[in-house]
Amino acid sequence: MPVPLFDTATPLAPLRGEIDAAVASVLDSGKFILGPQVAAFEEEFAAYCGARHAVGVANGTDALTIALRALGVGPGDEVVVPSFTFYATAEAVPPTGARPVFCDVDPDTMCVTAETVRAAMTPRTKAVIVVHLFGNVAPVAEIEALGVPVIEDAAQAAGSTTEAGRPGSLGTLATFSFFPSKNLGCFGDGGAITTGDDGLADRVRMLRFHGSWDKVTYDHVGYNSRLDELQAAILRVQLPHLDDWADGRRAGGRHYEAAGLGELVALPRPVDGCAPAWHLYVVRTEGADALAAALAAAGHGHKAYYRTPVHRQPAMREFGAGADLPATEEVARTHLAIPMSPVLAAGDAAEVVAAAQAGLAVAR
Repeated sequence: MPVPLFDTATPLAPLRGEIDAAVASVLDSGKFILGPQVAAFEEEFAAYCGARHAVGVANGTDALTIALRALGVGPGDEVVVPSFTFYATAEAVPPTGARPVFCDVDPDTMCVTAETVRAAMTPRTKAVIVVHLFGNVAPVAEIEALGVPVIEDAAQAAGSTTEAGRPGSLGTLATFSFFPSKNLGCFGDGGAITTGDDGLADRVRMLRFHGSWDKVTYDHVGYNSRLDELQAAILRVQLPHLDDWADGRRAGGRHYEAAGLGELVALPRPVDGCAPAWHLYVVRTEGADALAAALAAAGHGHKAYYRTPVHRQPAMREFGAGADLPATEEVARTHLAIPMSPVLAAGDAAEVVAAAQAGLAVAR
């Protein structure tokens, strides 16, 4: 049977009654913006992450820009970011007036390291954005030791764990996306910023609401970026199930290993001390195109997400000119995401691996 790249419907099916009731309660309340559901979700999500504060915003991209603004990032500053990531990681920097400076990644974990970040730092570096890519968790403490604030782009890592704590509690600030396909997804756009710093949390709250506390006095040029009540209510129903779903994603990775996928392609390697909740299960092979063709022929989901790294995107040419990122170029060329979800069964993994084996054998 064809195995989809994502399966968001099956895990949510048992929760449909609770979700319908949560939506109805918001409609009955008549409170739709920054009401009790958002406040409750912020408290619950902060506790889940192990952070003092969580602030709901409209989406994960706004979360990054607002987090940078809260740190005081502005014109003349530089922000180190990876190029092997979703475009929004770098896109969030220029609206602050700062410049993104691109760094390389470890090809095995596909995350930044202290070494790759250090190579990109200059006296103008004001912050580093580390991406917990595909659910793997970058080594935040090692990067913080370089002496600049670290923002965790944790959009793909809800449910992952590390020996040091959960994503969202490891850096100065962290940002999340609740896009519907994420490990914790709402039914539209949504995001959040977490931090352990009271002052930063206050600035984030002002910036998400036009730079104002009271809609009378405006202390900053801010944003209209708020998580709404309906999405918060839906997220509250799902949050208690996130750890079980994360366990299912980890089990999916083990199913691929048991089915012999590692004999065909390079499997993603967890960062030391990390137990990733694989948002995407991304393998690497020189035969990536042949693998994609084989999976397509069998009806299985697959996708190459970042064939063109961010520093080579047209809008980033000004910032990416001259960047030498050999690992990024290699991973961009050889990666492919294959099916992953909280309900990926051993039989599903075996079917995907069988199709891969047949396709790669023909390619050889």
